Amino acid sequence: MLTRTVLRSRAPNLNRLLHSSSRISRQLFDPSTVERVSEDVDVCIVGAGPAGLSTAIRLKQLEHKLGKELRVVVLEKGAEVGSHTLSGAVIEPRALDELLPDWALRDDHPLTQSATSSHMRFLTKSLSIPIPHPPQMSNQGNYIVSLSRFTAWLGNIAEEMGVEVYPGFAGAGVVYTDDGSVAGVRTNEVGLDRLGCMKESFEPGMEFRARVTLIAEGAHGSIAKELIQKFDLRRNSDPQTYGIGLKEVWRVDPAQYRPGEVVHTMGWPLDFRTYGGGWVYHMADGLVSLGLVIGLDYANPYLSPYKEFQRMKHHPYFAELLSGNSTRIAYGGRSLNEGGLQSVPQLHFPGGALVGCSAGFVNVAKIKGTHNAMKSGMLAAEAAAAALSQEPSSGPADMSRYETAVKNSWVWSDLNEVRNLRESFHTPLGIWGGIMYSGVDSLLLKGRTPWTFRNRARLTDAQHTQPAYRFLPINYPPPQPPLSTDLLTSLTLTGTNHAEDQPVHLRVRKDGNENTALRKLHVQRNLSEYAGLLQRACPAGVYEYVEDETAADGWNGHKLVINSQNCIHCKLCDIKVPTQDITWTVPEGGGGPKYTIT
Repeated sequence: MLTRTVLRSRAPNLNRLLHSSSRISRQLFDPSTVERVSEDVDVCIVGAGPAGLSTAIRLKQLEHKLGKELRVVVLEKGAEVGSHTLSGAVIEPRALDELLPDWALRDDHPLTQSATSSHMRFLTKSLSIPIPHPPQMSNQGNYIVSLSRFTAWLGNIAEEMGVEVYPGFAGAGVVYTDDGSVAGVRTNEVGLDRLGCMKESFEPGMEFRARVTLIAEGAHGSIAKELIQKFDLRRNSDPQTYGIGLKEVWRVDPAQYRPGEVVHTMGWPLDFRTYGGGWVYHMADGLVSLGLVIGLDYANPYLSPYKEFQRMKHHPYFAELLSGNSTRIAYGGRSLNEGGLQSVPQLHFPGGALVGCSAGFVNVAKIKGTHNAMKSGMLAAEAAAAALSQEPSSGPADMSRYETAVKNSWVWSDLNEVRNLRESFHTPLGIWGGIMYSGVDSLLLKGRTPWTFRNRARLTDAQHTQPAYRFLPINYPPPQPPLSTDLLTSLTLTGTNHAEDQPVHLRVRKDGNENTALRKLHVQRNLSEYAGLLQRACPAGVYEYVEDETAADGWNGHKLVINSQNCIHCKLCDIKVPTQDITWTVPEGGGGPKYTIT
């Protein structure tokens, strides 16, 4: 296993160059002059989530068929496997059954609470009305889990099988060959100060050069974003659309605990123009997962996902659930794919492929994606093993058979059946028409239609945002502990931490440019047209537009402040900002939230 100490010992000349004096260590870092340590591997996987780890495990299972050992490396930006993983989550075990048929015999498995019932409720401001749920939302045979714990468990299995898993090593960039194909990835530099100068602790990122590179970063990852653009992987698909999911975990009063109960809600607190809904999952050990998902195609820039979630808990249904001796123990947020089948890009590129939520396999009707993500990883592993079984050639690995395998698998049929449900809300039918169409399609048609709704205007979630003058500000009630709290109080429950003196990983950048004029234009447009959307939309309090009459990059007496140390890596800013000039990049490896029960 590699460590940064080992890497230093492998590059003594570089070590002397970079650490010979404090004067040199504070020079501005120039990536074009650095000598990087390089490791050759068979397969490099970026992201130790369910998709990436399923890929790695399946590769190790296939070693005996290849007749040789494979060097499989998994890079994970979180400090520990699972620390950046968040979901509801109710898992459909179909892929797990295929990957690890004997998983239930393992004493340490985390699938200890089966789903015992499924309900759906329509909420008004004061009422909770039971309504039928679509058949796709049935949870018979499923399990309520902490996806963070589930991922950590998969990570242990992968390591037992010989996979090299490196938490704290963020995949920061792509390594290309001279012909433009993908040859691997580069990890992030460590030890740069806020100005990009080298501190005494500086260590350059290293390259992992791989015959096959698989990207499993989750929704809207930075490397997947780069590859999709470079290779035009969306040329035949719709733009991806997203939701923001905010979650809390409570230890509830025993009188309110109903192990295995699954409840989904729609309606209040969201208005009829906003897509979204809530959930309540009664986990094992007296814990309850509850949260709210809001489609990021919402129009009103005054909407605050965090405050909508907080006021939802004051509904009588939630207030009763969280009454008595109940304690909140976790909070978090994450963007999720909602585009469905129409938004799945081309999955392969020269030298590798997109896996899991990097491609976008969430079944929105089921409100599940882990099963599809894991299965896609297994199929990618099989295609990679086939590519590795061939004699190395001068050209990049061909992963096109992976795309064929996905389209012939139950992943594709799972998404095809529900392909029109979410997209129906973007048709002239509107929200209410979308609800009615979804009911008919899910109950009767089951996707057996000659039509497929498409986003022919190719509108992104950012483009759905309308100017603030069309709306009135939303008057949210103040926090009322213990049911609701201010944002920074919730943020403390995430364990989020970034080194203060490092480059800001949230960049005001457009078309590769970063300058004072662009930052000033960002402030002008986002304040004058969208009432400073980001300072309400971000669920971690990262963005503020503060008064400053002297700022060269300000406008009308205001400037943008980015509190990057608060970032929980949800990617909302990169997706939703109307000016599309915020770019999320990876911070130093290990920075970010420290989820354990989400």
